Amino acid sequence: MKAAWYEKQGAARDVLIVGEMNDPQPLAGEVRIRVAFSGVNPGDVKKREDAFGVGMPYPRVIPHSDGSGTVESVGERVSRGWIGRRVWCYGAQSYRPFGTAAEYTVVPLKLVVQLPENVPLEQGACLGIPGITAHRAVHVADSVKGKTVLVQGGAGAVGACAVQLAHQAGARVIGTCRAEADKEIASRAGADEVLLTNANLAERIRVLAPDGVHHVVEVACGANIKTDTEVLAQGGSIATYATNTPMPEIPVWQLVFVNARICFVGSDDVPADAKIEATHDLNRHLRRGGRDSTSPRLCRWIRSHVPMSWSSILRSRGGWSFVLLRTKGGLGGFNAGSATQIHNQVRR
Repeated sequence: MKAAWYEKQGAARDVLIVGEMNDPQPLAGEVRIRVAFSGVNPGDVKKREDAFGVGMPYPRVIPHSDGSGTVESVGERVSRGWIGRRVWCYGAQSYRPFGTAAEYTVVPLKLVVQLPENVPLEQGACLGIPGITAHRAVHVADSVKGKTVLVQGGAGAVGACAVQLAHQAGARVIGTCRAEADKEIASRAGADEVLLTNANLAERIRVLAPDGVHHVVEVACGANIKTDTEVLAQGGSIATYATNTPMPEIPVWQLVFVNARICFVGSDDVPADAKIEATHDLNRHLRRGGRDSTSPRLCRWIRSHVPMSWSSILRSRGGWSFVLLRTKGGLGGFNAGSATQIHNQVRR
């Protein structure tokens, strides 16, 4: 099979290799997927760059945890009824060496979800990391039904999905975004109010929620923790899945006085049962054809192209969100240069 991989970490242009590998064979409890779309997320780029100093976990890594395609073969203890099903997968390169940046990927059945018939494969490749992260960030503390939820970065990949899921769960949702042009994304996703993150944000949030915000979904802990603290209701919670700085200053006493809870959400390490619950909720919403069908990248697509006959990059207005497209003909036009272009541009 054709695949993209790296055997050392560093800049995309220096480490990404495209070549031939043996077709993988599913072991017991696994399925082999013929990949149609491979989802690229910021975490994939950070792993390749060794952003957290973990080093190479395996001698060779095929990147990308998310993807979609068709089940082509199954291992022992997996029903042959899965063969031919359209699916999306997650965690393919989470504590595993070989992800979805290849013609085939082999993953445990527990990481595979049947894709509803009304949902295109390219959308399925966008669901894993953003959808599971958003779901966990919304639901990690308590039920949000009847409560006020603040989603910081409500037009981003995870943020827009969090807005949709919180709205679906019966919350009143306040979203924030940095640009006027992005407000429509959060509104379409289901935000009841959308505010720009400029002057006096905390004051404007308090006008909308005079009794405080019950739960915050946070994309930039370091930049926003002061605002989050100022608007948090007594006993409120903050779920942060990212930060703009690794060592933020935390207003501890103010958080103590409101009996706040801070939850940290890392998509690779979300509990297995919470991941499964997320996949069920995401699929349920997709079947209903909900607001832009839940996918954070589907708010409004803007299509641009890389110089390959088989490939396209999909960019949402809410932030860079890329998907590698593999046509029926395989990866014939894919090379290290095109892989570099894609990886260099994927940022949160």
